[in-house]
Amino acid sequence: MENSFFIDSGGLSPAALEKKHRLETDPSSRTDHMAYMPGMERIESDVMDTVISQMKSYEYDRYTAKDVKTALEHETCTIEDLKALLSPAAAPFLEQMAQKARLETGKHFGNTVYIFTPLYIANYCENYCVYCGFNCYNHINRIKLTPEQVEHEMSVIAESGMEEILLLTGESPKMSDIKYIGEACKLAKKYFRMVGLEIYPVNTADYAYLHECGADYVTVFQETYDSDKYETLHLLGRKRVWPYRFEAQERALMAGMRGVGFSALLGLSDFRKDALATALHVYYLQRKYPHAEMSLSCPRLRPIINNDKINPRDVHEKELCQILCAYRLFLPYAGIVVSSRETAQFRNGIVKIAATKVSAGVSTGIGDHESKYTGKDTGSDEGDEQFEISDGRSLSQMYGDISAEGLQPVMNDYLYV
Repeated sequence: MENSFFIDSGGLSPAALEKKHRLETDPSSRTDHMAYMPGMERIESDVMDTVISQMKSYEYDRYTAKDVKTALEHETCTIEDLKALLSPAAAPFLEQMAQKARLETGKHFGNTVYIFTPLYIANYCENYCVYCGFNCYNHINRIKLTPEQVEHEMSVIAESGMEEILLLTGESPKMSDIKYIGEACKLAKKYFRMVGLEIYPVNTADYAYLHECGADYVTVFQETYDSDKYETLHLLGRKRVWPYRFEAQERALMAGMRGVGFSALLGLSDFRKDALATALHVYYLQRKYPHAEMSLSCPRLRPIINNDKINPRDVHEKELCQILCAYRLFLPYAGIVVSSRETAQFRNGIVKIAATKVSAGVSTGIGDHESKYTGKDTGSDEGDEQFEISDGRSLSQMYGDISAEGLQPVMNDYLYV
C-alpha cells in the first residue's frame, strides 16, 4: 500500500509528514469514504440502509418519563421502547432498568459469566485512524510474532486455564495476511476450545478460509455509525471505507462463522445514536441469521499514544450502565461483553445485571504474555500496546472475584460433535 513505508520506519519522512498534514487539513486529499476499494466484496443487503435510517431519525430529547415507564411495563422491548430507554429521560429510571435487566439476564444465561482473553499477534497498521495507538503515523515499536512466538504465547495463556482466545492484529493485510492469520487460528485450535478474531474486515471467501482454519466467531468495531463523523476520524487506508466495514459481520455469517460481535467506540460521536445503531445492527441480522450467536460490547475511549486529535464525548459509568441495561432488555439472547477498559469495580457490578462475558489476563501489547504472567524478563522484543487497560486482573483473580459475587465463571460451554 502507498503508506506502507511509514510503518517500518523509526520515524516519519518529510514526505510522510507532509502527507499526514494534508490529510488532516484538506478533506479533498482524502479518498471517498463511501466508495469501495478494488477487491472489496459488495453484498446485497438492506440492513445498512434500515439501521442508518432509524439512527438518523432518532430524536432522543423528545422522549419523556412517561415513554420510559411505558417501555419498562412492556414484556417485550420494541424498537420504540429501546429509543426511550437510551434517551436522557431514562436516567432517573436506571435502578428499575437494572432490576429488569438482571431478571432478563438470569432468565436466559442463568448466573454464568464467560471468560476469555485477547492475544495481539501483530501491531502493524496501514490505516490512519486519529484515535488509535496502532495508526500508521504513530512512532511505536512494531512487532509481528513468528508462528513459534505465537504458539509460545498461546501455551503460556493456556497454562493459566484459559479456554477461549480472541486473536487480534493491526489492520495491515501486507504484514498480517490471511494465510498468517489462518496459521494462527490452526495453532489456537491446539490450545483452546473457542477461537475468535478481531482483524481487518475481509471478503466472504477469506472468512470461509479462516473458519476452516479454526475461527469460530468474528468481532468488528464499527467505531461510529455516523458516516460523516467516521470520515473525519479515518483519514487513510482500507478502514476508511465505511460501508465495507459495516457489512463485515454479515459476510462472516455468509461464510459460515458461528457467531459475530458488534461494537461502537463510545465517545467518538453521539453515543446515544451509536448505541441505538449497534443494537439495531444486531437486531436485523438476528432476523436474517437466527442460528447465529451474536454479542455486543460497549467500549469507551481509553488513553492512547500521541492522541491530541479528538475531543471525545464524555460517556460516564451511569450512561454506560444505561446502555447495557437497554441492550439486555431489547436483545435478551445476545451476549454482552465488558472489556478491561472498564474498572474492576464496574465490571464486578455489571456482570450481576446485564453483562455475560469479560476478559481476564489482558494485554494489548505484542509478545508480552510470558513477562506479564510470570514476571520474568524474557529478553524478547515486545510491541507497544494499542491502549491502556483499566482492569488488569489475572484469570485466577477474575475467577475468584466472579465466584465471590455468587456467579459461576464459565471457560467454555461449546461441544464439538
